[in-house]
Amino acid sequence: MIHETRTERFASHPELDDAERQPCEIWTRVMGYHRPVASFNRGKQGEFYERQYFRETACCGKV
Repeated sequence: MIHETRTERFASHPELDDAERQPCEIWTRVMGYHRPVASFNRGKQGEFYERQYFRETACCGKV
């Protein structure tokens, strides 16, 4: 059995420069349907990136 290190495993993969990379498209659910964030206007994009996520169990103890 041959064990490769992480460096050896990825050494054969070429480095991509930014022009060769494919951008990751972020989608979110709005009013019951899914839309890409890139299609939002500037104000709605700002609102999306200012969202703060929370866990209900962390803010509300057991009842």
